[in-house]
Amino acid sequence: MSALADVAPAFVDMAHRIVWASVATVDADGRPRSRVLHPLWEWDGTTLTGWIATGPTPIKRAHIAAHPDVSLNYWDPTQDTCSCEATVEWVFDDDERVALWERFKNGPAPVGYDPAIIEPWAGGPTSQAFAGWKLSPTRLRVMPGTVMTQGSGGLLTWHG
Repeated sequence: MSALADVAPAFVDMAHRIVWASVATVDADGRPRSRVLHPLWEWDGTTLTGWIATGPTPIKRAHIAAHPDVSLNYWDPTQDTCSCEATVEWVFDDDERVALWERFKNGPAPVGYDPAIIEPWAGGPTSQAFAGWKLSPTRLRVMPGTVMTQGSGGLLTWHG
């Protein structure tokens, strides 16, 4: 197992290159549900934090209330994969939602985008249709496709 400082930068590089992640939550009865979402990651040299702009749907609210953890998986056609297990905190405070909106609006390409392009969010960051998730990773895995296809390269893992 590697140190977070070794895994986090490689994870962010791969995740931001792939952009879209399959994100799974679990309901109160233990049934999983996955959806494709667009996380943005920040690594400050010590702490890795993920952010997801999302609608606060009744299903997401119920799942996170029952089990405040998610699993994220990124994949691309070269067989590069990276995954993260993380604890979730909802972002509902108006100041925090404005900051989240700006984080995505001014984010690095290709993960940065203007959230206003999403129809339900046309009302802006303080509309009831817009909220977010703050992700605190508990496990990371980065596996370049060459590990699977050629038996070469470095598999990196970390868990807190």
